[in-house]
Amino acid sequence: MVLSKTASESDVSIHSTFASRYVRNSLPRFIMPDNSIPKEAAYQIINDELMLDGNPRLNLASFVTTWMEPECDKLMMAAINKNYVDMDEYPVTTELQNRCVNMIARLFNAPLEESEAAVGVGTVGSSEAIMLAGLAFKRKWQNKRKAEGKPYDKPNIVTGANVQVCWEKFARYFEVELKEVKLREGYYVMDPEKAVEMVDENTICVAAILGSTLNGEFEDVKLLNDLLVEKNKQTGWDTPIHVDAASGGFIAPFLYPELEWDFRLPLVKSINVSGHKYGLVYAGIGWVIWRSKDDLPDELIFHINYLGADQPTFTLNFSKGSSQVIAQYYQLIRLGYEGYRNVMENCHENAMVLKEGLEKTGRFNIVSKDDGVPLVAFSLKDNSRHDEFEVAEMLRRFGWIVPAYTMPADAQHITVLRVVIREDFSRTLAERLVLDITKVLHELDSLPSKLLVPASVPNGKNGVQKKSALETQREVANYWKKFVSDRKTSKNKIC
Repeated sequence: MVLSKTASESDVSIHSTFASRYVRNSLPRFIMPDNSIPKEAAYQIINDELMLDGNPRLNLASFVTTWMEPECDKLMMAAINKNYVDMDEYPVTTELQNRCVNMIARLFNAPLEESEAAVGVGTVGSSEAIMLAGLAFKRKWQNKRKAEGKPYDKPNIVTGANVQVCWEKFARYFEVELKEVKLREGYYVMDPEKAVEMVDENTICVAAILGSTLNGEFEDVKLLNDLLVEKNKQTGWDTPIHVDAASGGFIAPFLYPELEWDFRLPLVKSINVSGHKYGLVYAGIGWVIWRSKDDLPDELIFHINYLGADQPTFTLNFSKGSSQVIAQYYQLIRLGYEGYRNVMENCHENAMVLKEGLEKTGRFNIVSKDDGVPLVAFSLKDNSRHDEFEVAEMLRRFGWIVPAYTMPADAQHITVLRVVIREDFSRTLAERLVLDITKVLHELDSLPSKLLVPASVPNGKNGVQKKSALETQREVANYWKKFVSDRKTSKNKIC
């Protein structure tokens, strides 16, 4: 006997799962709809719209990990409902975080005894890590100035103009002056000598970058340390160093183990690193490690007891997921030193394949260095008719997301393209990218110039004076920088 029943109007489980069959009217975009819709419809509507996003694997602008092993994906999904801050309820997750902190601290050569616990914390990316490190430096400097009876209202940090925007955020949010060492053509990282010259009694730290966002280059932390040691001796100050190793912290120990940039240098008091970059974890995890307990003021640590036990906490964020912490621990024990070294060596080799392919075209200057973060930054040798922004825009037709941008002051007239080589960017993809770039160049060669920048300007004495190539290049860069900014603003208004 076949049992059957008549479906009611509210029984949607027998309906087609394709959204458009039973959601004929578009849903409101900025107000909550009045009525519920079937779960299948909600899924399909969102899934369809997300298809218009770029492919993360082809997003060569990002340093952030876009692939992990399925086993790690399973662990992350199993922990997605765990709130990391509930340490008493999830003691194993807390233990895994502590293991990660200690592994990373020892990777960075922290001066720890065999059984001594490292001082550090997991964060939501390097931005939060930098905020915490900056606050520790500011508070230590203020406490010392107060004890000496000196003014403590004008702290500053010395950095290069190539720092990531999170440093500007820290300076603005926490009222610290940001003193930037300007760049120059051909030298796109902070000059240690100029940085030390800018240090004064109000400098809470000098921030060095291990892996510049602009071209992947490592700054010379060893030279900075040596110069600062001498200045501290001469002045009686004790200006420390923070190393922003967001990109390079999981690269240097494996590719350049002899390079001195970490806690082997006495003035390096804290280091941040992004687990979601070359730590090989999906977005949302960073780490900040202090040299010792003395470098983290006690008054910045809060103690809470309403989650079941006394818990010390030093974070800007409170609630956050546990998945990324667990994923970081998985990668550290799964890969080990050997595995990380293999991944980084492969990334470096693929970067060299891409670099050599671009050089063979004869059309580009390579701006990045062979040593550093595995990326290739390059600019057109001749951008008088078409420029890097057009190359980036046309590459999107092939699915590639390759950023074009101008350098900071005083090299803002230089425009570059940058390809970040991640674990999931294979040699085959590198070769394919070169082919597609070559196609783009051939197409641009056949098109009229879009650079409608005047070739000359009025001169009060001689009528018309031709602009130099450098002046024209600067105007072109400024024109396209404004063009891209206007387009982003326009899109934001539409959305």
